[in-house]
Amino acid sequence: MSSDVVGLQTTISRSISLSGIGVHSGENVSISFHPADPDNGIVFNRQLPSGDVVSVRAVSSQVGSTDLCTLLGKAPDRSIATVEHLMAALYALGVDNINIDLDGGEVPIMDGSAAVFIEALDTAGLVNHSVKRRYIRVIKPVRIEMGGSWAEFSQHNGTRFEIDIDFETPLIGRQSWKGEVTADTFRRELARARTFGFMRDVERLWASGHALGSSLDNSVVIGDDDKVINVEGLRYRDEFVRHKTLDAVGDLALAGAQFIGCYRSYRGGHKLNALALRALLADQSAYEVVEAPARRDTVRHGELVAVNAAVFAPWAL
Repeated sequence: MSSDVVGLQTTISRSISLSGIGVHSGENVSISFHPADPDNGIVFNRQLPSGDVVSVRAVSSQVGSTDLCTLLGKAPDRSIATVEHLMAALYALGVDNINIDLDGGEVPIMDGSAAVFIEALDTAGLVNHSVKRRYIRVIKPVRIEMGGSWAEFSQHNGTRFEIDIDFETPLIGRQSWKGEVTADTFRRELARARTFGFMRDVERLWASGHALGSSLDNSVVIGDDDKVINVEGLRYRDEFVRHKTLDAVGDLALAGAQFIGCYRSYRGGHKLNALALRALLADQSAYEVVEAPARRDTVRHGELVAVNAAVFAPWAL
């Protein structure tokens, strides 16, 4: 996208399916992606053991738990967990409308990054609708603080992320990733960054019913000696902050629209990302909804015009 934005909504051109294991549930899950109509948005359809299907929109108002992952839905047996890596891939490639079918309660972790989802979406291909895409443009700062962590939105003529993490372990320490998030930069700098955790936390997570499907095939594991256990090592020297940035992209994709602005965070995570997004959307003076003035594939940021947001508020549904 570079300095341009897409003026029309998109969907995938054909259906495609994947399967894998849920990192927390440890269960095998099949997931299928299907083209959707304009203004459909991103919708998860979970098939229950009874045969019933529960549909959940991928929007901020549907976020339930943010412990260790981002979960959509309020009832545990009718929710969809670990949506953030898939949402990041959809956001980065600019997929506005898609139906996602699962036969389980968790998006499969694949290799712990967004790379497999990017490959699947590339295989399916994208097509434009004839309906304009709307963006959420930040027009004044919004900031939240939580203990020693903070996050803020500010004005910016593009989509920028500035993520800082700070861990006591010398392997990670203080790391930063700053840049414009486009399809190209996401593929090159963020998509392959994997989720990570500490070996010392494994037994506690298992006892709480988490990380039952975690392994060296889908996670970077840090041992008690503060070294990476994975034989292949890291994919990036600073893979940890790149994955935290990937998570932030996926969490903010739940705005229900692409956003124009800068998102900064320090020592953030799923909970902080969710709270910051809710704070932005709760302040109608902090953003405006804009779209292209004419039906064109790409337009400049400066050409976008404000539109009535009343009919476009997926976060309120």
